[in-house]
Amino acid sequence: MSEVVALAQDLIARPSVTPEDAGCQALIAQRLQAAGFAVEHLRFGAVDNLWASHGRGGPVLLLLGHTDVVPPGPRAAWASDPFVPEVRDGRLYGRGAADMKGSVAAFVVALERFVAAHPAHPGTVALLLTSDEEGEAIDGVRKVAQVLRERGQRIDWCITGEPSSKQMLGDLLRVGRRGTLSATLTVRGIQGHVAYPEKARNPIHQALPALAELAARRWDDGYESFPPTSLQISNVHAGTGANNVIPGELAVLFNLRYNPHWRAEQLEAECEAVLRAHGLDYALHWHRGGEPFYTPEGRLRAVARAVLAGFAGHPPEESTGGGTSDARFIAPLGAQCVEIGPVNASIHQVDEHVRVADLERLPALYATLVERLLLG
Repeated sequence: MSEVVALAQDLIARPSVTPEDAGCQALIAQRLQAAGFAVEHLRFGAVDNLWASHGRGGPVLLLLGHTDVVPPGPRAAWASDPFVPEVRDGRLYGRGAADMKGSVAAFVVALERFVAAHPAHPGTVALLLTSDEEGEAIDGVRKVAQVLRERGQRIDWCITGEPSSKQMLGDLLRVGRRGTLSATLTVRGIQGHVAYPEKARNPIHQALPALAELAARRWDDGYESFPPTSLQISNVHAGTGANNVIPGELAVLFNLRYNPHWRAEQLEAECEAVLRAHGLDYALHWHRGGEPFYTPEGRLRAVARAVLAGFAGHPPEESTGGGTSDARFIAPLGAQCVEIGPVNASIHQVDEHVRVADLERLPALYATLVERLLLG
């Protein structure tokens, strides 16, 4: 068994469902300290964060990942226990195999190899891990980024190990992500009998035109490689369960995934203007999940493109698709950010897995990126 597969299995065997870390970071810290890294544990609330660095001065290259995983769901649905890693037919199975304990294991092995080969390397290479990426992302990288900003910590380049590849390792380079903005809307009405609508005020009837307008709006035509901004209503709830009662309240959840044309406060103002224009009596709570980020053409993209082309045999697709990642908290520090990782076909699914051959190539891919960026 290769070193990276063994470490990935050790991490998968630790049931680190958000916000639990289950000892993953302690294991990694021990290994990196033995390799000469300075290690700092940053715990906020129930969330564990690990900052490990080697070298000093600039440029500063950060490898970013998470040790937490999503819940496995019913164990009986899995072909094998999700927290008992198993290799079958050339694939490593287990919760987190692809998202993203495989990448974390590859980060560690790559860093160990790099500093062993180049103990006096120029600049700084660092690893940041959190146990709060799959959850609310409040006390994880978001909080650590605040600490780094207060310290004046410089970060030039950030490589996130999210599973980004589509069909084969290295076929996609993610160069940005959309922002995410979530809303909890409460529309207040007056409860009453359906036979006497004049004595009630139906919040469903009142809200539907406003919701239809928001859902139908074309917010923009996209931004460079970003798709157009999208608003999706994800949940609507009202009523007592009886068909003869006009409800007194309507609850709606919706989310906007947006490109750099917008900032969160602008979208909030646009949405609230629509609600006011329709005369709704409402309360609205916003959660800003993160602003969009985009890495324009520069050294990081050029190096990453060349390295991935060598591994995949052709230049990667360069994309800003997908959901969000913790890179959204690092980009505002002034860092150029890209995401590079294994195939994402099975993430968050039953029988999540990663190809062993891909996993065994990942440390070399990451080590090559580090060498090209720091050594020139």
